[in-house]
Amino acid sequence: MPSLARWFLVITLVSGSLAKANAQNSVPPYKDPNPAKRIFTARASQIDPAARPHPEIDFLFERDGKPVDTQHATVDTRVAPRGKLVIWLMGHNQPLFDRLSSYGLHAIRVHYANGWFNRFGKEPPPADEQHLGKIRLEAATGEDFSPLVTIPKPDGMAHRALMFVKWLDQKDPTSNWNQFLTQDRSDLLWDRVIVSGASHGATTSARFAKHKQVDRVVMFCGPRDQYENWQALPSATPANRYFGFSHVLDTGWSGDHYCRSWEMLGLQQFGPLVDVDATPSPYGFSRRLITRADVKNDEKRAHSCVTPGGAAVKDAGGNFIHEKVWEYLFTSPVDQVGQPVAADPDCRKNLRK
Repeated sequence: MPSLARWFLVITLVSGSLAKANAQNSVPPYKDPNPAKRIFTARASQIDPAARPHPEIDFLFERDGKPVDTQHATVDTRVAPRGKLVIWLMGHNQPLFDRLSSYGLHAIRVHYANGWFNRFGKEPPPADEQHLGKIRLEAATGEDFSPLVTIPKPDGMAHRALMFVKWLDQKDPTSNWNQFLTQDRSDLLWDRVIVSGASHGATTSARFAKHKQVDRVVMFCGPRDQYENWQALPSATPANRYFGFSHVLDTGWSGDHYCRSWEMLGLQQFGPLVDVDATPSPYGFSRRLITRADVKNDEKRAHSCVTPGGAAVKDAGGNFIHEKVWEYLFTSPVDQVGQPVAADPDCRKNLRK
């Protein structure tokens, strides 16, 4: 009997621990009487009275009499939720958002200060090896990191995202936007956030994730900042949570921009470069995915073909060939990784020479 009692106690403790873990990791189900895919738009300047434009860095609310601070959100309450929020740091891409919502993800695109990129020189390489990285971090956080720009908190990406999620929660409470807010609603729960972007947006996503721990980083055709070394800084976000995808004809490859950034981020620890057109999903759980799909030798199309849209490659039936890739990038379990490989000796790390 004592033996049975001990076993009963062990089973009770284990069951209690599992129940507690499941409760902590559970995602609240939707309580939506009319499940549907919902698409929202709202101007940042109307959501937050504290928001301001910054014309000196091409950060405007209107251009030629038309609003340019419109923000976008998509959620599909017909799909089981994953409890993750994607923040997209590039121009709005509804085909991508349609897919994100079909995976059970919430997705927003915020208006933040990315126009500065063409205002500050990178040729010849600035003496400061974190010249662009500091501006990126200030634009993302609204905190003072660069002497070259002044972007207060209400105009940084993080605060714009917070205000947008709070607005969405009021506008659409049945979609559980509040699960991404702290209890006092003063900040986002960043460990439930996926930051993602293409090119310039991919680079800022990676720079922000170095500074702030997030759930995942998805980088399309990026990151670059080829003369900088912030990619090798200690990272608040574990390295296995960074995922990259690019085309081999993209000039980011001919210039060694991507190979150096991916290796400086430490992604070779989680597998080799994997050609997604020759290897089926889950691609050996590598974090470094490439494609050689036919883009008619057009390097500009190669740069943009890795996201859903007009440049993406389709099969004979008119279907995008990289559907499985996009799903993998955003939903693959982060604790499943490929085998480490050596760094590429032909990848130039110092492009200042």
